[in-house]
Amino acid sequence: MHTSDFDYNLPPEYIAQTPADPRDASRMLVLHRESGKIEHRVFRDLPDYLNPGDVIVLNQTRVIPARLPAHKVPTGGAAEILLLRKLDDRRWLAIVGGKRIQVGTRLEVGQGTGSKIAATVIEQREENQRVIEFATPIRPYLDEIGETPLPPYITRPLDDASRYQTIYARHDGSAAAPTAGLHFTGEMLVTLKRQGVEIAYCTLHIGLDTFAPVRVETIAEHPMHTERAVLTPADAQIINNARLRGSRIVAIGTTSARTLETAAIRSAAYGSDTTDPSSVRRTLARLNDNVCPWRPVIAIDEDTDLFITPGYRFRAVDVMLTNFHLPRSTLLMMVSAFAGRERILDAYQEAIREKYRFYSLGDCCLLL
Repeated sequence: MHTSDFDYNLPPEYIAQTPADPRDASRMLVLHRESGKIEHRVFRDLPDYLNPGDVIVLNQTRVIPARLPAHKVPTGGAAEILLLRKLDDRRWLAIVGGKRIQVGTRLEVGQGTGSKIAATVIEQREENQRVIEFATPIRPYLDEIGETPLPPYITRPLDDASRYQTIYARHDGSAAAPTAGLHFTGEMLVTLKRQGVEIAYCTLHIGLDTFAPVRVETIAEHPMHTERAVLTPADAQIINNARLRGSRIVAIGTTSARTLETAAIRSAAYGSDTTDPSSVRRTLARLNDNVCPWRPVIAIDEDTDLFITPGYRFRAVDVMLTNFHLPRSTLLMMVSAFAGRERILDAYQEAIREKYRFYSLGDCCLLL
């Protein structure tokens, strides 16, 4: 397929610049994948579409203050470091802005604070990505010297940085928020639990490549970025037990979906699942062979470069809640794989006609 197959025109005024207030007041387009039927609801109606025994899977990653104003040493030239991924205590993969930032360039961050920290570019990666080595571990100082990064299409600073953080964020590591989770409130989670919906968690640390457009015309030639994905044995157990009951797995966001599908692919590749009794494996295998393509998931803690495009067979996800994605992006390709390209593009046109708010701070779409 071609990247141009995933293009659409969005008037700029539909790009959300502020989050909904309260969180659960966001609008929610509901797309029934089989029939193509569309409903227009609000996020707080989500419980109407979930059944007792269903499992929602939430990404617990937490956005770090990853944008660091910097200057070059000794010239004082302006620079900026955007942390993408921690490699070890002192080394980070980062996007570095500024003129002539090469291997050996020395930088300093924390100017104007009490915590000036030296850094050196030790490796040059593709385009403006660099490996930065700090003189001391930078993480303890980020809250003091760093800023919360926002996607470039959000041009207004947030009045409250916590609104670009899910209420259940626990594990530091993302350069961007898992935006489908921004709609959840504590009250919503309580309501779902009382309804008999179970909650499982995963962690996928999001890099800014998630939002970058695909620049090659043939999507199979796109070099997919990697992100760290974690699913614990306990959460894998919750998901596999739900599958045995015939309950649905609801991925909250493309990041949860990517983690679950990676865990299911690993299960099939390894041919065993150490998180479940053998009876569970045999039962699921029988279901897979005779009824559907589902596979159990296994616990993972690894980098994933899974690139989901139309033609991909989902193994772990039944339902997906997600925001509206940028044209020509890997995320739009993923939801097109899940619900069908034409169905998704038709739904997006309907959302534009109905004046939904798009992208990270915007409204959401429930794919049933």
